[in-house]
Amino acid sequence: MNSVLKATGYVLVHTPDMVMDHGTTQTTERSVNPDSDYLKEAPKHLRSFEEFVAYPPNQTYIGNMTPAELGQMEQPWVDKKAESKVDGKYGAIYAQDEFIAMMQISDVFDLVILETSFAASVKEKYAASELLKEYADQIKAGDELANIEKAIAEEGANVLKHNGQVVGCVKKAHDIDDNLSAHVMFENLVSKASNVLGLINLAAKNNINKEDIDYVIDCCEEACGDMNQRGGGNFAKACAETAGFVNATGSDVRGFCAGPAHALVHAASLVASGAFKNVVVCAGGCTAKLGMNGKDHVKKDLPILEDALGAFAILISANDGVSPVFNLDIIGRHRVGTGSSPQAVISSLVTEPLEAVGLKVTDVDKYSVEMQNPDITKPAGAGDVPAANYKMIAALGVKKGDLERSAVKTFGNDHGMVGWAPTQGHIPSGVPYLGFCRDEMLAGETKRAMVIGKGSLFLGRMTNLFDGISIAIEANNGVTEESTVSEEQIKGLIADALKGFAANLLAE
Repeated sequence: MNSVLKATGYVLVHTPDMVMDHGTTQTTERSVNPDSDYLKEAPKHLRSFEEFVAYPPNQTYIGNMTPAELGQMEQPWVDKKAESKVDGKYGAIYAQDEFIAMMQISDVFDLVILETSFAASVKEKYAASELLKEYADQIKAGDELANIEKAIAEEGANVLKHNGQVVGCVKKAHDIDDNLSAHVMFENLVSKASNVLGLINLAAKNNINKEDIDYVIDCCEEACGDMNQRGGGNFAKACAETAGFVNATGSDVRGFCAGPAHALVHAASLVASGAFKNVVVCAGGCTAKLGMNGKDHVKKDLPILEDALGAFAILISANDGVSPVFNLDIIGRHRVGTGSSPQAVISSLVTEPLEAVGLKVTDVDKYSVEMQNPDITKPAGAGDVPAANYKMIAALGVKKGDLERSAVKTFGNDHGMVGWAPTQGHIPSGVPYLGFCRDEMLAGETKRAMVIGKGSLFLGRMTNLFDGISIAIEANNGVTEESTVSEEQIKGLIADALKGFAANLLAE
């Protein structure tokens, strides 16, 4: 049985106040150098919601622009504007106040407290939203600002701000357990709430019956648990509950930035095995990475472009004879003994799995690597991440004799894309392309693609190993398992077998 790429959903959330109050770069700076020039200057470099929505890479993320259209725009894109739409083909862009309300909706332990007038205003916004109105009544009545400020000042609660004003807080879930501190609960509720928005958009944009989803895999970079099981989980089931996926079970998959690619392989395998019919791979955003490269952006007089939480939800289903197929015969893997040099990593993820089935590097029409936005990474000195990946793949292709040396310069244009995803760790890792991949294959424009995820396992201080995994996706040939052998054919085969068995008995 084959598994297919059935549907996608993508969400961005504009969180300028969370950049300053919860991004690790900013909170660390406030701790070690509270009077720094950076902290004084950074607020002046935060974008308005209107600027955020009109930013071309953000419009690409939700499907209103294609990667090819974005690639035709001269870089940098920070001073460019696209048609400003909060609603996209694949998902939507949400304002900070809408998101804070979803944090409260996602909280089932009364940890998120909103100020009275703020709670009333966002409830009105939800009631007027076609997609969110069913959640409006779940927004709880607020509390007095004085009580919220007291919880922040005296009880260790984490602040929630909007437009620079305190509008709520996230309280700690335990008096002494650091794993249930207000800080950790804030991070986890952010991840959960953004994931829920992704799941909601997946279902709504693709007319999916939520009751048909039977398994959910969360692959974010957070971990929930208490002092006795710090990363026990389960984000997947918690998010499915809030999103209304009532028939789903699920679990979490972690692999740093490679997590989404690992989760795709898990999901495709679960469906191909017949264990589950409809599996969703999803993840919410990460507050720690907000404004991660903010110092470099401010130093170069740029906006702080890491003001976005990203989320996605991908549906993998049983073969429908139409949707792109995950080819489980083409899976690249970074083995324990592979090594961490760029050449060794790309060889294990690209050339080795292709050679195993007799394919060349050029037989893959599109490679989706770490699709990080170069507007963000270049000023920080990290260069153009997708372009660097394509150069390495092309160089290996030349070494293998799959393409001419002269084709290295154009390989990225011919077999790749510019990056457009926010630097949220796991969010850029191959999956932002899947919505476009499905459309391209249905239109006959792309025949084969490869999703590549890479991760830095040494961050956890458990190993110095690098990590990576890849999987190929191919256009559907229109043949399903059901059409290959029909029910009538099966009955005929059984009848023939019984006749043969009876004939043998008579002969004896």
